[in-house]
Amino acid sequence: MDAYLHYVRAELNIWLFQMKRPPGLMNRMTRSVQKKINDLLPEKLHQVVTAAIENMVKAVMTGSSWILPKWDDSLSLKAREMKVRQRIKWYRNTASAEGAVTGAGGILLGFADFPAFLTIKMKMLFDIAALYGADLKQKKERLFLLYIFQLTFSSQQRKNDLIGLMENWSDFEPNLPQNIDEFDWKTFQLDYRDYIDLAKLAQLVPLVGAGVGALANYKLTEQLGNNAMNCYRLRLRQQKSPELISGL
Repeated sequence: MDAYLHYVRAELNIWLFQMKRPPGLMNRMTRSVQKKINDLLPEKLHQVVTAAIENMVKAVMTGSSWILPKWDDSLSLKAREMKVRQRIKWYRNTASAEGAVTGAGGILLGFADFPAFLTIKMKMLFDIAALYGADLKQKKERLFLLYIFQLTFSSQQRKNDLIGLMENWSDFEPNLPQNIDEFDWKTFQLDYRDYIDLAKLAQLVPLVGAGVGALANYKLTEQLGNNAMNCYRLRLRQQKSPELISGL
């Protein structure tokens, strides 16, 4: 077996183990507190926040298809993933710089970080998908990106649920919503908001906000990129890609 496929198989198995590990005590306690807070908030507020995030993501997903890396089916998996890593590095550094600028501005600019950082993350997902050969004109491929996003920015319990779906995507695919409006946007925004609140709350504090914003955006973008790579590796394995069938 090719040495790179050995590496990919090992990395994929480690990643799957991490996605499937049970929630720890702190994770369960944090999730419980967040659920209580969310239950106290009026449904009208949830509807407003859900609509805002839904419209924001839809706008990014529409615009992200304008300029994408070109698919080259002559590239080996190693060459392809080198390009993917380069894109992740570029978006990671861009997100870090954006987080530092908005974090340095305290609360007001901190709020501006939300749509800017969301745009960077979604655009990176589109680039990664294109490099793996996904046809992003198909709604099901765009929905796949939403599930990658949700897998990344959710509690460990939700990760346990979603990773099973990703491992069996070909079986789940026929049950996907026919229209993106039918996607469960409320759960999407709750998972994302709860996860981001914990990671980036200190970004709103003057003086330390710049450092926190830069580091949080750096790590979160890298995490999303790594998850995207492994989700597409799972897809290749499910599709019995000739290049991967013997290695994964």
